[in-house]
Amino acid sequence: MNGLYLTFIKRTLPLKQLAILLILSAFAVISGIKLYNNISKDVKIIDNGKPIVVKTMGTSVEQALERLGISIRPDDYISMPLDANLDNDSMNVINIKRAVPVRIVVDGQLREVWSYKDTVEEVIEENGITLNPLDRFEGLTASSQVTADMEIRVVRVNEEITAEKVEIPFTVVEKPNNTMNEGDTRIVVNGENGVREKYYKITYEDGKPVDRLFVNEDIVKAPVDQVVEYGTVMNFRNSRGELVRYSKVLDMRATAYTSSFEDTGKHPDHPAFGITYTGMKAREGIIAVDPKVIPLGTKLYVEVPGPAPDYGFAIAGDIGSAIKGKNIDLYFDTPSEVRQWGRRKVVVYILNEQSDTRWKDNVDPCK
Repeated sequence: MNGLYLTFIKRTLPLKQLAILLILSAFAVISGIKLYNNISKDVKIIDNGKPIVVKTMGTSVEQALERLGISIRPDDYISMPLDANLDNDSMNVINIKRAVPVRIVVDGQLREVWSYKDTVEEVIEENGITLNPLDRFEGLTASSQVTADMEIRVVRVNEEITAEKVEIPFTVVEKPNNTMNEGDTRIVVNGENGVREKYYKITYEDGKPVDRLFVNEDIVKAPVDQVVEYGTVMNFRNSRGELVRYSKVLDMRATAYTSSFEDTGKHPDHPAFGITYTGMKAREGIIAVDPKVIPLGTKLYVEVPGPAPDYGFAIAGDIGSAIKGKNIDLYFDTPSEVRQWGRRKVVVYILNEQSDTRWKDNVDPCK
């Protein structure tokens, strides 16, 4: 086609005119190219890290992107405003960062957002979410790089100190009481439990407790010891149900005697008839002892093992030449009782109360 056109020109125009026309055409082309170069702008577009260098006749950023078929989402980042004019004299660099979909789970709610930010922390800040000092990300860190369809789960963490009251059991302190019967007790001071407060640090994640750490403890009320006295006086109940308190027990052999001439060598008209060694009048309850074993004036209880009745309460008020060691002689009023008694094994209890000394004044304490 061009050849036909040139042939037509050669046939219709003189050679000189043809040369002039060609020169003018070349000048027009060169001028057009120069004009294009003068009014076009150099643009470098970095779209998500991919550079594109072009020339454009557009006067603004928006026109340049439209002519290149590059669209911008509202959430995308662009380094220059869309209505900014392009510079004719230097390279125009337009940096575009594409937003990606991100899911944020925080405070029990799901947020679906688009973000061009690089890190998790930046996305959180961009969306106006305030983190507390202890909050954390599930499976991520603040500096984790953002990727498309990432889920950022914010775990709310808080701590609190709680106090738990625990009773401190009181201690029972037992003390002997030498005036109380064995087996008897009494509370002198009532015990009171103390109170101890234990402090724990409870860690909550999204409102649920996940950790419990003991911190310290403090005694807010000291316990009061309960003081209990217990009796040490040995005792038993005799066949009549009477309580017999004793300090010592002796296994002995007992014979019997009366005030008769056969037993004492004195007739009733004798001034000392019926009078014991200690000056007390002989009667049931007065027994003869060896003073080396049982001191005179000692209160006693004579128990007879077996079905026979006990001799009972007595006092060591007499002696006898045949009464030595662990032998005693029991007084009876009649010879028949003496014969019936004979010689028996007995258990002699030294009574706990020994304050009665009336025998010294010839007063019979058994009356």
